[in-house]
Amino acid sequence: MEKPSLLQPVTEEVRRQAKGLLRSERHAALSWLTPAGAPGVSRVALATAQDGAPIILISQLSPHFAALENDPRCSLLVGTPGKGDPLAHPRMTVHGRATNLSEEQRAETRARYLNIHPKAALYVDFADFAFWRITPEDASLNGGFAKAYELVPSDLVTDVPDGMEAMEAGAVEHMNEDHLDAIALYAETLLGLPAGNWRMAAFDAEGLDLAAGDETARLWFDKPLKAAAELRPKLVALAKRAREKA
Repeated sequence: MEKPSLLQPVTEEVRRQAKGLLRSERHAALSWLTPAGAPGVSRVALATAQDGAPIILISQLSPHFAALENDPRCSLLVGTPGKGDPLAHPRMTVHGRATNLSEEQRAETRARYLNIHPKAALYVDFADFAFWRITPEDASLNGGFAKAYELVPSDLVTDVPDGMEAMEAGAVEHMNEDHLDAIALYAETLLGLPAGNWRMAAFDAEGLDLAAGDETARLWFDKPLKAAAELRPKLVALAKRAREKA
């Protein structure tokens, strides 16, 4: 007799929670395999590509750099415990394969990573540091007691409209230089967050990533963008909605 599955059905709400963990967490536990096959675990600073795939920046001096070159299989544990029982808070393990990004891919990755981790500017250009992309193969999400889900890659990554990656750095810079008032409205009015030095860290087809110091926040669009040209009208509409709400 088969035992009933403890897994819950994956809904759009579950997918959003999983994607939110990857987009909003600033660090993760990276698990990798030594040449002898033993497991190793390291803490890494975490960012994402526009499609939501995890991005890490690591040094050749670290043992996991050589380990990933030898065997790209790895996993990431994301989810920061809050108050009380640490096992009551959401966390997710993502299994995937790591790829050392080429110099051609580095420029856009560098700009996005530094918007999320500005202090990394101190060492990002050191010769021994490189960006790695972890392509998800599956994931296990624990959303709390009796909330277990098994996810596939399409639950974690999103489509990237043509031209959106190329425009991101300029658009983020423009918003942070000329529209901090709108960004504050996104964070404080639409998301109900405390007042702070909020800035835009990144965007993608499904939402905005905001940051204030070490604090991060995710503002989801009501529906994904289908074209890069839709971004500006969406930002204007969000600011208008926030002003009306305020």
